[in-house]
Amino acid sequence: MRSVWWAVLFAVGGASAVQAQQPDAPARARAPVAELRVAPNLQIHRNVNEDDMSAFLVADKMETDENDKIILTGSAQVRRIDSIVKGDHIDYERSTGQVHVRGNGLILRDASVIKGPKLTYNVDSETGQISDPNFWLGATGGAGTATQADIYSRDHMRLSDVTYSGCPCPDPSWYIESPQVDLHFDDNEGIARHGVLYFKDVPILYSPWLSFPIKKERKSGFLLPTYGTSSSGGFELTLPYYFNIAPNYDATITPRYMAKRGMQLGAEFRYLGEGYSGQVYGTYLTNDQVADRKRWYYAFQHAHSLGGGVNASFDIRRVSDDDYFRDFSSFGLNEASYTYLPSSAGLTWSGAKYFSTSLYAYSYQTLQDRTSSYLLPQYDKLPELYVRGARYNWGGFDVQSDNYATRFVMPKFKYNTHDYPGPVGLEPYQSYDGTRFSSYTSVAYPIVRAGWYVTPKVGVHMSQYNMDWHGFSQPFVAATGPQSKTQSRVLPIMSLDTGMTFERDASLFGNDSIQTLEPRLYYLRVPYRDQSELPIFDTYYADFNFAQAFDENVFSGGWDRIADADQLTVGLTTRWLDAGSGFERLSLSAAQRIYFRDQLVTLYPGDKGRTDTKSDYLVGAAAALTDTLSVRFGAQFNPESRDRNRMTAGFRWVPKRLATISASYRYKRDPVQITDPFVVYGPGYIDNSQEQVSVASQWPLTNKIYALGRYDYSLQEKRGTQSILGLEYRGDCCWTARVVMQRYAVSREKANTAMFFQLELSGLGSLGTDPMRLLRERISGYETITPPVPEKTTFERYE
Repeated sequence: MRSVWWAVLFAVGGASAVQAQQPDAPARARAPVAELRVAPNLQIHRNVNEDDMSAFLVADKMETDENDKIILTGSAQVRRIDSIVKGDHIDYERSTGQVHVRGNGLILRDASVIKGPKLTYNVDSETGQISDPNFWLGATGGAGTATQADIYSRDHMRLSDVTYSGCPCPDPSWYIESPQVDLHFDDNEGIARHGVLYFKDVPILYSPWLSFPIKKERKSGFLLPTYGTSSSGGFELTLPYYFNIAPNYDATITPRYMAKRGMQLGAEFRYLGEGYSGQVYGTYLTNDQVADRKRWYYAFQHAHSLGGGVNASFDIRRVSDDDYFRDFSSFGLNEASYTYLPSSAGLTWSGAKYFSTSLYAYSYQTLQDRTSSYLLPQYDKLPELYVRGARYNWGGFDVQSDNYATRFVMPKFKYNTHDYPGPVGLEPYQSYDGTRFSSYTSVAYPIVRAGWYVTPKVGVHMSQYNMDWHGFSQPFVAATGPQSKTQSRVLPIMSLDTGMTFERDASLFGNDSIQTLEPRLYYLRVPYRDQSELPIFDTYYADFNFAQAFDENVFSGGWDRIADADQLTVGLTTRWLDAGSGFERLSLSAAQRIYFRDQLVTLYPGDKGRTDTKSDYLVGAAAALTDTLSVRFGAQFNPESRDRNRMTAGFRWVPKRLATISASYRYKRDPVQITDPFVVYGPGYIDNSQEQVSVASQWPLTNKIYALGRYDYSLQEKRGTQSILGLEYRGDCCWTARVVMQRYAVSREKANTAMFFQLELSGLGSLGTDPMRLLRERISGYETITPPVPEKTTFERYE
């Protein structure tokens, strides 16, 4: 019996089935048991010749008549290496290969079981019939019944009046009925005609013709539709179609109907080869009924290993207009907040022991918000060459060299959303571009001992700028621009980093603990160089935090500015660790910089330099007060003015599974106010400080109903920026229902509201828009209320 027709899978739209318990299994078999593991000596016998298969006959009584027919009576069995046939009475005609089974007929193969009161099968022609079959699938877990199964060949079987469910409950919550199902096993294709999906005995989905995979392998066909509604698009319905082109190629076509905007067509193509992979995705709307124009988006990613340590990749993304993501953002995703859409392409090489290099080009599409201020586009890098050399513990020394050659191109102003905000005299389509060469080589000598370390480090940073002007009759001079076409800078950077770790036995909340005391000193010396004539391509003020407090520059990015420094950073951390497990119960940290002279280098000419002798205080605390409650706090505040410049705080309480409450507070002062507190009194000043409160929770209301939600409120803007509210209902078996509403800001003055319903049927899939990504990303600690379904194996019903 070479056929595998009894490995039946009846599902909708490529849905996967789950384990099904046989109806006549004893009650103890359905009790929770330890998870089975596949023993390594269990293996499937494939491509075994029929002549090499021995048949073993078992019965209470065994006879042979005058026609050479073997008659097995009473607990009859025919066992081979690939299958088992059972029945009360079995007649086997050796001359024709015909097998007749009467009474409790059963066939077991590949962990799949088919039962019927009688069956007829020819082992030579591999044809036959089974009356009133019941089937259980080992590898896929589905179960069902039919009035008759007609076996036409090894590859083709037809089931009549089929009822199928992937739900393992004795009384399945969902099932599918179809008058006729044809199974083509070689093609891994099942075709159901006039299939109806029932939920709680109520029909909820009908399809006149349905193609689905028989096994777990991919199969071309329609996927489950998704639907929802939003204030931007109105009622939405998508019906994806999946193309299984080849084992390493596939594609999905996704029509998306939006009542307000029209029909959008989306497509995705994925490929995987020897040493390369990638995907292409795009959408196209011929005419947006709201915006009265065509709208589109495409993305193309590719990665390729060329051998010899050389790799190539590119990531290209573009949209038709600034408002695309605000209007077409997928539900639950934060695409509406995109401001820069990056594209890149390049090569990397890491074939040498101490050297590596890369050559990349970067381009950015800036998405403007017409209701907010103009967003200055980023410079394109066309291209950027990076060469790195590093060797550690070279006679005790660590040597590292980072070298860049970057061609910067200013995007030409062409937006019609804002007036050009640039310097006086700079008009649209005028720009200044440039090439920056930079090299930073450093040598460190770490001395590390038990309980302490000292790391002296010396480096030299060299830069050169060559500028070009476009659209000008003479060189452009402005506050942010160069005064000559060629500029250079050489700066030594010296630092000394040292720290110690002390430990002692202690007690915390009555529990034995180990307390550590970890002081750290970091001295930095950088001489002053006038850098006011150097252009600024990709440099900005870095946030002051614990990591940056021990860094070599207060500016971040490409280091178009390197701050002069003569300063000492003092840090102290103490931790309480469980004596037995080492789990960190409490940590307290503090740090501050001490300046020995004023800072002269600023980001832009006219900016006010630092004159304080001490920096803001940095403090942080994190504590696991109990096994279920944790808190955290961090702040940056000015010790003289007592102003807080940054603050974060929050807690999370998880008293039990599927129950969590968390809250957080975030504040960040406008960086311009930190450097110049009096800027708030200047004409036309806009405060860009950020202050927000967030609350999120998942909580059981009953043993079946769960509430979930999140609310973000901007204290600075005095409005809610995001609201999520939902209910989940866990059914008795195999189903879960969800209703979720989300309202989120898509611009400074505009918000979108969306709502959807989802019915999740275990072993089949989900009807409606899938909210799981949204819930996991936005609700800290969220857990799905649907219990996991264990994977089935071929040996699940091994005898």
